[in-house]
Amino acid sequence: MSVFSLAESERELVLAAELAALTARHRAACPPYRRILDAIGAAPPYRRVADLPWLPVRLFKTHELRSVPESAVFRVLTSSGTTGQQPSRIYLDREAAAAQTRMLAATLKAVLGERRLPMLVVDSRSVVRDPTLSARGAGVLGMMNFGRDHTFVLDEHGRVDAETVKAFLARHGSEPFLIFGFTFMAWLYLRDLGADLSQGVLIHSGGWKKLAAQAVDNAEFRRRLAAECGLSKVHNFYGMVEQIGTVFLEGPGGDGLYCPDFANVVIRDPETWQEAPPGVPGLIEVVSTLPTSYPGHVLLTEDLGVVRGIDDGCWPGKRFEVLGRLPRAEARGCSDTFGQT
Repeated sequence: MSVFSLAESERELVLAAELAALTARHRAACPPYRRILDAIGAAPPYRRVADLPWLPVRLFKTHELRSVPESAVFRVLTSSGTTGQQPSRIYLDREAAAAQTRMLAATLKAVLGERRLPMLVVDSRSVVRDPTLSARGAGVLGMMNFGRDHTFVLDEHGRVDAETVKAFLARHGSEPFLIFGFTFMAWLYLRDLGADLSQGVLIHSGGWKKLAAQAVDNAEFRRRLAAECGLSKVHNFYGMVEQIGTVFLEGPGGDGLYCPDFANVVIRDPETWQEAPPGVPGLIEVVSTLPTSYPGHVLLTEDLGVVRGIDDGCWPGKRFEVLGRLPRAEARGCSDTFGQT
């Protein structure tokens, strides 16, 4: 079943109930979270998603927040960041880890289909061999689960390996194949291949700050890739380690980012903290039912965004755009650390 199926009114009813139940679960199981809710006077009933108490995403950098015993922790994820920044620490038990993998796969199936595609990685294999795996390497390694015959565009020294790419396209260029790369690297290297990538499906994320400095927005990114290498199936996504497994995926027409059925966004006015109406920019709050082992189900990010439409695009639900980082917010994102890893 598609995870892009719920109209906004139905999604609101389902998520409000499920997220309220998660709030009660985390309140009972995570003492620091309970103290935060007590301090701000948060209490049910929560009739709407926008009524739920949120945590600032930065809190995961400074506090240990988990709702399972330490003995049940299966994996600890850390966020990306530049040197000197404190990373977020996210605690997953086996149930939560399995759910995030399953739902990420279900989300990507909307554009990749049911079977694993041959995969071209816009990076070097060395990024996943480093024993101290960087955030960029972890992102590549995670996406490799959705492809086969993994082929890297760059050699061990970070130079374009044109012969390897040519051999990959000789094997797979006439059928659909997956391309994954962080946005800035996709822009930097794909256009210079001089290859026909018209059968490719590009999944990319992060690194827009560097492209903005070159006056390249999403529309120009898509236009140039289509014109210079025939790549028209392009899907940006928005996500973060603090809600691992939840990605907000760009629709086929490039008309915005969409929420899967188990997640949503609320745009908040940074002065009143009330929900902003469509068309009015504000801070992005992300909600998801996947964080069951830690209280990350309702998070206020440091990103600015705007809802562009509701139930009016290729998929139902909110259609939104990320406008950039809040001024003075620290840099984050796997692609923004390119050149430092």
